[in-house]
Amino acid sequence: MKRSRINAIIRESEAFIRSQGWVLPPFAAWTPEEFRARRDEARALIDARCGWDITDYGQGDYDRMGLFLFTLRNGRLADLRAGQGMCYAEKLLISQDGQISPHHTHVIKAEDIINRGGATLVVELHGSEESGAFRTVMAGR
Repeated sequence: MKRSRINAIIRESEAFIRSQGWVLPPFAAWTPEEFRARRDEARALIDARCGWDITDYGQGDYDRMGLFLFTLRNGRLADLRAGQGMCYAEKLLISQDGQISPHHTHVIKAEDIINRGGATLVVELHGSEESGAFRTVMAGR
C-alpha cells in the first residue's frame, strides 16, 4: 500500500474518531523528533505495539480486506510468558462497509469488543480442538 493511501486512511479515521466523541492520546500525534526526545516513553509504547496499524493483510486490496487499528494499550507477550503483565488490549478498530478481516488468534489475550460507531458488527468467535482445528463458539451481530 502506498504511503499516500495510508496517510489518507489515517486522516479519514482521525475524523471519524473525533465524530464519535473520542480523543486519541497525545502520542498519536508525536513526530519522529518527539519520539526520539521521549525515548524511554516511546520504547514502552513500541514494545507494547501501541499506535497506528493499517493493514490490507498483504492482499493489496484494503477496501475489500483491510482494517484500521489504533492500539491504546497492550500487554507484552514476554511479560505474559513470564506469568506477569497485562493480558488485556485496548484498541480502536475501524472497518468500512463490506470490508472483512480474516481469522486471527491470540494464545493469551482478553478482549472486550464494543461497537461504538453505530454500524452492525458481525463477529464469529471460535475455540479450538486439541488438534488445533477451529470450533465455532458463537456468531452474532
